[in-house]
Amino acid sequence: MNSPRYPKSFSHIGITVPDIKKAVKFYKEVMGWYIIMQPSVVRKEKDTAIGQMCIDVFGEDWTRFEIAHMSTSDGIGIELFSFPNGKKEAPEFNPFNTGLFHFCVQDPDIEGLIEKIVSSGGKQRMPIREYYPNEKPYRMCYVEDPFGIVFEIYTHSYELTYSAGAYSD
Repeated sequence: MNSPRYPKSFSHIGITVPDIKKAVKFYKEVMGWYIIMQPSVVRKEKDTAIGQMCIDVFGEDWTRFEIAHMSTSDGIGIELFSFPNGKKEAPEFNPFNTGLFHFCVQDPDIEGLIEKIVSSGGKQRMPIREYYPNEKPYRMCYVEDPFGIVFEIYTHSYELTYSAGAYSD
């Protein structure tokens, strides 16, 4: 089978949080994300499509969890999960191991967003840095939400930021 080659679009990211209501509040108030589906409970059962799907994904070692669906301004979904039996402390920051390292959001008011994140219980992990100092206004910074989930902020689009080409040696 020879399928056409084209770039796939990004649909959503799933994030596990310790408290679904606090996470929805943070991401709505600080990030401005829309609530698509309020927090609700999913129970392990085989009588519905969602119940069977969750058993397929999570296996048999669970009984219930909470889930909420949000969206960014450009339609990227944020699927929040909260499991009663999971660890509730922040994940270890280890970008050197294989796995998801971070996600990135874009806001031209990087200082304002960082201030909102910090005042809402999150952290700024580094100073704001410029990709092309004195040449282009593209800036970035790594932060954490109040649950210790690391993400990045860009002031400009990914395409604009990297369209200048490779880093120089």
